[in-house]
Amino acid sequence: MDAAVGTDSPPAVVVMGVAGAGKSTLAIALAERLGAVFVEADDLHSAEAKAQMAAGIPLTDEDRWPWLARVAARARDEHADRHPVVVSCSALKRSYREFLTRVSETGLAFVHVHGSETQLAERIGQRTGHFMPATMLASQIATLEPLADDEHGFVVDLELALGDAADRALDFLRRNA
Repeated sequence: MDAAVGTDSPPAVVVMGVAGAGKSTLAIALAERLGAVFVEADDLHSAEAKAQMAAGIPLTDEDRWPWLARVAARARDEHADRHPVVVSCSALKRSYREFLTRVSETGLAFVHVHGSETQLAERIGQRTGHFMPATMLASQIATLEPLADDEHGFVVDLELALGDAADRALDFLRRNA
């Protein structure tokens, strides 16, 4: 039994949302609390996709499927080794989340970090060294399909302190494992 969440299977979690939401920060905090492997989906984008986004050109579904396959495979491989895994991945559309769940074979839980467009733009403006320009935020918001009631996940507000957000995510995992 995994003491971190009270199940026989280690947790597999995707922290999702648009650019600037704080996905990676929360995912790292969750991974530390769970003793989990952290996977940064941005690192699995092709060089071409990163260049396309850096140029302000949104990715299409066709651009995203190979990337999502790499993300799902990495989550599956880590989970197959009985490691808890926490992935930071935009997972903007329901179809992407369904694909990640199916291909990763892990029964993923999704934590959607949500905030207003104003909050997100401010946060993007403060970060450095990321390939995603602030001009891409509007296209990500337009693409985002919020978690539906029948999806395995919940929403956390980006305004929460990091510790509080991680506590809420862990509570969700314990109650819904």
